[in-house]
Amino acid sequence: MTTHQDDRIAELLGTPQQRVEAFRFARFHVMLGWWLLLFFLSLGVVLEVMHGLKIGWYLSEETRRMLWTLAHAHGTLLAIVHIVFGTTVATFPQWSTSSRSLASRALLGAAILIPGGFFLGGFFFVGGDPGLGILVLPAGALLLFLAVLYTARAVTKVRYEEGSTNQDK
Repeated sequence: MTTHQDDRIAELLGTPQQRVEAFRFARFHVMLGWWLLLFFLSLGVVLEVMHGLKIGWYLSEETRRMLWTLAHAHGTLLAIVHIVFGTTVATFPQWSTSSRSLASRALLGAAILIPGGFFLGGFFFVGGDPGLGILVLPAGALLLFLAVLYTARAVTKVRYEEGSTNQDK
């Protein structure tokens, strides 16, 4: 390997400070993702038990069943997205702190607002229409979009090509 290649690999790995910051973000999101996964999978089990035991107040309302199932499914998916995000942060330690922080906060907000909106919409509802809690869902969807956008932009900017210095600093 040439000295230029060694320099490029060192550049891709980031500075020691960047690696420490990236590790903290990565650890937080991976840990949060696994705990969220446990929570939302447990919620799924509770929903299945209520269905299996034919709990009247749960089964009698299709709106509640649908929205709580959506809360479980979206929460589970977002838990996995947190784990993937943490792995991505660890893989790209040179990702700028400001962009990484924005993506992180947006993903956190999405993980609260999306399943929370579905759950609240199914808890307080009128007739067949979701309750007012569903109104937080679009904000959660926007935050998820922003988190994915910031992440996609960051990983696209980092390339290992001979002679390339295109990275997000």
